[in-house]
Amino acid sequence: MNFPTPAFPSRLPDVGTTIFTVMSALATRTGAVNLGQGFPDFDCDPALPDQVCQAMKRGLNQYPPMAGVPALRQAVAAKIGSLYGHAYDAETEVTVTAGATQAILTAVLCCVHPGDEVIVLEPCYDSYAPNIELAGGRVVRVPLTPGTFRPDFAAIGAAIGPRTRAIIVNSPHNPTGTVWTHEEMQALADLLAPTDVLLISDEVYEHMVFDGRPHVSASALPALAARSFVVSSFGKTFHVTGWKVGTVAAPAALTAEFRKVHQFNVFTVNTPVQHALAAYLADPQPYLGLAAFYQAKRDRFRTGLSGTRLHLLPCEGTYFQTVDYSAVSSLGEAAFCEWLTTEIGVAAIPISAFYADGREQRLARLCFAKKDETLDLALGRLAAL
Repeated sequence: MNFPTPAFPSRLPDVGTTIFTVMSALATRTGAVNLGQGFPDFDCDPALPDQVCQAMKRGLNQYPPMAGVPALRQAVAAKIGSLYGHAYDAETEVTVTAGATQAILTAVLCCVHPGDEVIVLEPCYDSYAPNIELAGGRVVRVPLTPGTFRPDFAAIGAAIGPRTRAIIVNSPHNPTGTVWTHEEMQALADLLAPTDVLLISDEVYEHMVFDGRPHVSASALPALAARSFVVSSFGKTFHVTGWKVGTVAAPAALTAEFRKVHQFNVFTVNTPVQHALAAYLADPQPYLGLAAFYQAKRDRFRTGLSGTRLHLLPCEGTYFQTVDYSAVSSLGEAAFCEWLTTEIGVAAIPISAFYADGREQRLARLCFAKKDETLDLALGRLAAL
């Protein structure tokens, strides 16, 4: 006898398969160079997995403390203090997470109640809105300035109301590569000062900032640090996206609420990897040298693209390059990226996928976190444009 599976209302009725999965699958089927999904195709420093193996062999294979291995939390607090001048208490203000995605979801779940509003700045990473909806909150979308993708503080201010619980900010910005200046972060601090609005600051690309610009962390401004969950990612920084380890730094009162949720949706994070990361952080050069490493790839990629009809938008940070393809095609963004994948052999992501309304600007995102030979192969194909 066949028994029917019970039906139930979806918690995310409007969510389907992400554009990243769709375009990566298309790239695999067609043999295209995958510059869509944002992950490196090169290995990390061999010293890092060696540290993991050593930790395993030393018997560090059981549950660590819920908040994370103390040595790693201390190393993270020291790093933030050195880079941004804010002293977080490793015991009560730093938590190790199962990647930045879990960190952001947990931050939302711990503070957003049904009916609360959370501001997101579009185009934005695709996990933000579902996180808010899972908490019962209402997503309030404010567009970044078209063309430049700088923050529009008048629009942000107009969106803040009596039900606003939080705002999510991402700098360096995925997908556009924009990096907020100190003046812009200060303007945000001034805007939030008379409110109780919390800040979830997604800083996973903090070490990929180019041309001598600084990364201005929310932790660097005391007025923002006092109300912020500051999210970072070892996966992005050390080329190990599959390890899914991140951190959240926040004032003790916010951290206490964060950990109430963290202990029940993850509890804790891979023990030997945490010990390996703690040891690896003893040398700051791998993260201090990351900007130069990726700037060289950015420059190689932009030089190659300059011979095409693609218009290059500024890339101030991250490992993404946004291009305007208006001179190449009149197709919509999703259709253009499918055409680029199947006919030219290079996969990209439409910027429209980062807007709830699928806004069309004839823009596409390309990832340059690839081996030089991968970039050169893609550039050879894109030369047809």
